[in-house]
Amino acid sequence: MFALYNLRRVEGKKMIERIFMELVASKVIEAVVLLIVFDTIFGVIRAIKEHSFNSSVGIDGAIRKVSMLVSLVGLQIADFITGFNLIGFIPQEIRAYLPLEVIGLAEFFGLIYCSYEIVSVLKNMALCGLPVKRLWEAVQKFLSKYTKELPCMDDMDEPEVDIEEIEETEE
Repeated sequence: MFALYNLRRVEGKKMIERIFMELVASKVIEAVVLLIVFDTIFGVIRAIKEHSFNSSVGIDGAIRKVSMLVSLVGLQIADFITGFNLIGFIPQEIRAYLPLEVIGLAEFFGLIYCSYEIVSVLKNMALCGLPVKRLWEAVQKFLSKYTKELPCMDDMDEPEVDIEEIEETEE
């Protein structure tokens, strides 16, 4: 009985280790993590520039980002158990850029999260005053083939700042 328990425990450890190694080895998951870091950095810079630290917005964003990462771990476990291949759901012109033959649940949702984070990073960069309008237009043109829910560049223009209002709040 004890030997069977030990065998299951060893198999469980190997399974967890394998799931973790597949998660770490995924370039799509790596891109999601990198984009989350960039979005967070540019979001903080934007808040500093606009003098508008809002803890509820920051907490909501952090919860969203942690939820993305946790969901990717859960989806990687589901991939390990089910072995789904969702490559057929990816448009052919996007597949040409992906060096993958198999796209599991974690990679599929990772690609969705990447597109979301790219839009957010570009928005924060634009609101920080960086010249990314042409890059945003290229990304918008590409993504508009697949969704109509993209913010327009007008939303990314410099926010109007009322100098008198700032001076009043500083007094």
